[in-house]
Amino acid sequence: MCRSIKTLREPYTEQVTTEDVQAAALQYVRKISGFRAPAAHNAEAFQAAVDAVSRATADLLDRLEVRASPGRPAGAAAGGGAARSPRPARAPSPARAG
Repeated sequence: MCRSIKTLREPYTEQVTTEDVQAAALQYVRKISGFRAPAAHNAEAFQAAVDAVSRATADLLDRLEVRASPGRPAGAAAGGGAARSPRPARAPSPARAG
């Protein structure tokens, strides 16, 4: 996905602003639409999508319940990768034919 979108939930981000949510929504819509800035005839649909993604993101963040992991206090801020949940290794993708 888009590397410009950062994790917006605790403990990775202590305080999320409306601007953070809107920036992530904009990056998402840019990525899936393939447009950095839409043409005038698509501007309304583009902005409506950004607004919808912003609302969905804010709703998700409001409803998430972040529980403390064993050995880590509930309000601990992320200091490094060691505190994150381990992710399963992915198999390398096959080489693409040119």
